[in-house]
Amino acid sequence: MEQSLQSLLSQQVENLNQLAVLLEQELHLISSRDAEALMNLLKDKEQTLEDIQQLDDTVNKQYSDLVATGSIPGEIEDLIADAKALLEQCQYRTQVNQKAVEQGQLRLTHLRNLMLELRAKESLTYDKSGKPRPSSSGKGVSA
Repeated sequence: MEQSLQSLLSQQVENLNQLAVLLEQELHLISSRDAEALMNLLKDKEQTLEDIQQLDDTVNKQYSDLVATGSIPGEIEDLIADAKALLEQCQYRTQVNQKAVEQGQLRLTHLRNLMLELRAKESLTYDKSGKPRPSSSGKGVSA
């Protein structure tokens, strides 16, 4: 059972390393604004997260059984520590990626607002007294 748990934990460490690589690639794609490649990467990331979750469920059950016996080998504790460290690294990278997405959305919102302001200024006309008013052109001509 210990050998099985040890191999499962080794696989989990590999999965977390893969997730870390995917998160690094995700940040690059967010900053380069490559939407198609980002969508493909998100599918891979989703599959990796599912694999991690499934393996985690299996590991938890076996680990609980091992804890009940009262003896946890050092190799297993080391693998668990490695997995936890990688998990924290992945959580940090996820936060960085989230901030990058939020900043990109703020930039897009700001750009859209600038475009709307520019259009509003371009459509202003002036009345007889010289005061600006929105243009009425495009609404039809009245005779």
